[in-house]
Amino acid sequence: MAIKTLKLIILIFFTIHSVLISENSLVSISGTITSSSTKSPLPGITARIIGTDLGAISRSDGRFEIKNVPPGIYAIQFTGIGYERYVEPNVSITSGKPVTLKIEMVEKIIELKGAEIRASYFQKRIESVASTQTLNSQDIRRAPGVQEDVIRATALLPGVGVTQAGRNDLIVRGGAPYENLFIVDGIEVPNINHFGSQGASGGPLSIINIDFVRSVDFSAGGFNAKYGDKLSSLTNITLRNGSDQRIGGEVNLSATGFGAILEGPIDNNSNFLFSARRSYLDLIFKAAGFGFIPEYWDFQGKLNYKIDQKNTLSFLTIGALNSVSLNNNDEDKRYGNSRVAIPNQQQYFSGLNWQTLFKNGFANFSIARTFTNFDTYQNDSLLNPIFMNKSKEGEITIKAEFDLQLNPKTQLSFGNQLKFASLLDYNIKIPGFIRTDANSAPQELTIDTTFKAIRNGIYGTITTSIDNFKFTIGSRLDYYNFTSDKLYLSPRISGIYQINPVSGIQLSYGRFYQPPSFVWLVGGQTELLNALNSDIIILGYQHTPLEEVKVQVELYYKFYNKYPGRIFRPQSVLAPSGFDDITTDIPFGLEPLSMEATGFSRGIEIFIQKKLSEIPLYGLLSLTLSQSRFKSLDGVERIAPFDTPFIFNIAVGYRFDQEWELSSKFRISSGLPTTPFKDDNSGKLDYTKYNEGDRLPLFHQLDIRLDKRWNLSSFGLITYIDIQNLYARKNVSQIRWNYRNSDKEFLSSIGILPSIGIILDF
Repeated sequence: MAIKTLKLIILIFFTIHSVLISENSLVSISGTITSSSTKSPLPGITARIIGTDLGAISRSDGRFEIKNVPPGIYAIQFTGIGYERYVEPNVSITSGKPVTLKIEMVEKIIELKGAEIRASYFQKRIESVASTQTLNSQDIRRAPGVQEDVIRATALLPGVGVTQAGRNDLIVRGGAPYENLFIVDGIEVPNINHFGSQGASGGPLSIINIDFVRSVDFSAGGFNAKYGDKLSSLTNITLRNGSDQRIGGEVNLSATGFGAILEGPIDNNSNFLFSARRSYLDLIFKAAGFGFIPEYWDFQGKLNYKIDQKNTLSFLTIGALNSVSLNNNDEDKRYGNSRVAIPNQQQYFSGLNWQTLFKNGFANFSIARTFTNFDTYQNDSLLNPIFMNKSKEGEITIKAEFDLQLNPKTQLSFGNQLKFASLLDYNIKIPGFIRTDANSAPQELTIDTTFKAIRNGIYGTITTSIDNFKFTIGSRLDYYNFTSDKLYLSPRISGIYQINPVSGIQLSYGRFYQPPSFVWLVGGQTELLNALNSDIIILGYQHTPLEEVKVQVELYYKFYNKYPGRIFRPQSVLAPSGFDDITTDIPFGLEPLSMEATGFSRGIEIFIQKKLSEIPLYGLLSLTLSQSRFKSLDGVERIAPFDTPFIFNIAVGYRFDQEWELSSKFRISSGLPTTPFKDDNSGKLDYTKYNEGDRLPLFHQLDIRLDKRWNLSSFGLITYIDIQNLYARKNVSQIRWNYRNSDKEFLSSIGILPSIGIILDF
């Protein structure tokens, strides 16, 4: 069946190619160039399309425009006195649709005598930050097998594992999925996924439309004091503004759904960007006769208004509607549906931001709200309810952030963030046969409660350079009114020694605190919980042998000093990653916890990346060798639940010309540890042998993607074939108990998964 589907897709792909005639039309590339330190516009910066004679110089307001650009994919070099040369790669131009860029230039603060001046395809940073990589929208869009998902794309980076192929729960340097921080245009979002896991940060698919994304900064640890409340990683997603030249848009059809984008100017000082998407998984699942039928919508809108040369307002709102319907018309479907917790959800996050510029600096003031309505339930095979979770979580955030350039080599940042969880409403019922204590005694949980919570974080950092050294020193003080200890101080320090223009050594240390997830607080705690705590040390070496090539090696050691141990399961730590079946274990951390577990994670990472340049080959390679261990409440050191000793990724693409492009991705990693079932055929896990079972089999998968572009007089068309799991590997993602056969069974992927995509730009 899969082979026939693949042949049909290829036939459609080449049929479209044969009936369309390419007619190139010239368009323009415009944008704004600003200082990364002060956000002030930069005049006199030269923008030049590499490999052509096309270019422009920025005006007094930082604006530039390159006219009469043929459709294609380009790299644009930006140069200016006193600033690092930078190349913006992967600038995609289609017929009839102007492109708007936003470029931030970094001041030269380390001058090496006799150094060769050359551009870099990798944006340098003001502060010295370890373990950070940047992807743009084209890096993500063209990556095979990631379904244009910004979160799945970060799994290609070093130190990042996943729980299973069908989800994007990130496992960063051995940490659980709830340890990851996600920020979208300055808004901290608890979970940015459709059907997201409550109290954690993963899910099947991101709600962020890739066409809204300007760049993604991912840090696997060592992020500065501006960011708090999480232990392991930071994913900072910056969205683009709408076009300020004319009304345009896009219609797209992908493997998971279809959608449309509309953007353009409102007047000379404002623009908008709006999208709506709907999945068609429900249509496919119904046609295939499945019993579990998911459906989702998401909506995204952004307004940008320039009040004057120094003040800008922006408003962002993103929402999602997620629902599941069940087909229970036969015994097999009823049994299959009884193995799944049904995650109906509605969610949104919105924010208003005011940026103001002043002499040698800028400030951001914002107010935002996040809200999720959870309606999760599970029935048995006779359609009797066995689990109910009706919860609402809403939070308001008010932020003030200041960045000052004290002198050409010194930058000061400070600010405050107040969060008020104004709506925390929980109506939950878990039967005793699921929620048992350490003696296997039933402990039914019935919760109907509402409460509020306050947290506040104040931070300050200073970055300065002396000769070949650059330092960033900072600290953060957090207050949580719902924890046992109220105040938590987090010092952070990092430094870079620039050996020569292309090589540097970096060392960083940071302490990180994370408050318990709100849903954990209603799990039957006998006393207030403390915040989770970790300390991270990172030593790295970075080398850029070519302008478009980066090589990075890092060693890290992460100490967990306060981590949630499970009182009902004293051998284990809390590590939920999404619950497909709540009969497997107690869901969402709804159990008594004690922050007395400890642990560590250590490893070495190698990362090599080549950006698309005049040599039309691009790609990345990452290798992670690591070890993670925990001591829970029984004091015995055991393998950590997300210990993945070996992870290897390679993604390579080649652009044959301005129309055809081929890319591939291969991933191989160790299987996660498992806990064996008890010998009594009860289907219960034997926690006295926690993580002592056989590991899941080695995971490996090859994905490929072929892109074709057509450029007609007034619109552009992009089509692609994306084939996941090319050699149909049956990767095992989970071992669960089959109550019909009274034996364990292995859940595996479905094999080869071909799909097509069509994107129409106008």
